Amino acid sequence: MSSTAYSQTDTSCAPQDDLNRRGKVLAAVVYVLYLGSVMAVVTAPIGVLIAHLRRRRAAAWVESHLLFQIRTFWLGALAGAAVLAAWYLLGLIGAPSWASWVLGYGFFTACLGWTIGRCGVGINRLMNNRAIDAPRSLLFGGAIVSLED
Repeated sequence: MSSTAYSQTDTSCAPQDDLNRRGKVLAAVVYVLYLGSVMAVVTAPIGVLIAHLRRRRAAAWVESHLLFQIRTFWLGALAGAAVLAAWYLLGLIGAPSWASWVLGYGFFTACLGWTIGRCGVGINRLMNNRAIDAPRSLLFGGAIVSLED
């Protein structure tokens, strides 16, 4: 009798637990693909495609991670397009070559720090089974980031 009660309880929780587990693994894979895009840019579009396709089929707390990842990609792509346009305009107006280098390296460094920071915050919250507080934020999802212990 008790084994029947246990199996009924186990099967009623199993779909939600399975949804959480699969969603958590999927979100972790997307974070790894984003971090991999530092070396091979092609992994970021693969990650955003996965996040877009699975977003509506995940538990609510995992969905906040997927939305955060989607926004990470599209905000980065939008910023990249804006800097590329500014870089082109610098060439059109005849700005000195060092101005284009400063813009390019400055943007690349800022974008790299921003992407790694967002992935770090996301992975930390994901491994602690916590949702992203503000997945639509421009910075770090509402997390307070500090360099203190």
